[in-house]
Amino acid sequence: MNAPLREPSAMDKPPTLAEQAYLGLKRDILSGELAPGLALRLEFLKSRYQLSFTPLREALNRLQSERLVESIALKGFRVTPLSLKEMQDSMSVRTLIDCEALRRSIDRATDDWETNIVAALHALDLATRRNESSARTSYEEVEKRHLALHRALIAACDSRWLLELSSTLYIQTERYRRPMLKTSVRRESSRDVSKEHHEIVDATVKRNADLAVALLTEHYNRTTDLIARSLAQSESSTI
Repeated sequence: MNAPLREPSAMDKPPTLAEQAYLGLKRDILSGELAPGLALRLEFLKSRYQLSFTPLREALNRLQSERLVESIALKGFRVTPLSLKEMQDSMSVRTLIDCEALRRSIDRATDDWETNIVAALHALDLATRRNESSARTSYEEVEKRHLALHRALIAACDSRWLLELSSTLYIQTERYRRPMLKTSVRRESSRDVSKEHHEIVDATVKRNADLAVALLTEHYNRTTDLIARSLAQSESSTI
């Protein structure tokens, strides 16, 4: 059976079967292991995740509410297909939400907030270097620390809605970003993502809100462009 998105800590309650199904399906959809448009038949899912129909149905309903799967009349569920327009829309709105949250966080800056950002950046740097040089750090660990950095940047915004919307939009955009990382478009790109992160953090801790927001916007725009090129490449290869 596939491993969950994250291992529960000693302080966590053991995940329910429905939670296990949700985490496994979500991970495989975001990574592209379950391809866009794939029919999610219960017998197939039961065999793949070694779980019964009841938790699988609960997981599918939850994923439908997150727009990662969709229900087709009389045919069950399928992985939501990819769409260039949908991707651009979700990335655009994510940029608006995260930039507003970053601006508010800088306005409400505290020492603890700044310390957490610097620590998150350092943790990401360590994981990235280890992932590039050996198998000691997994790709999932790098992605977990990448998300932690972006969350740390906006953590002081003092808005539950901004934080929840940011998390929702992260999920929507990840299903496009992660598969893109495996394509030749990304491999051939000269983009230095680590440098971008350092520049965003530097402007943020210096309380330069205008520059930090501009850099974050450019960071997301570059990702949007790479995803669009990756989608175009994928479409041309199927013609």
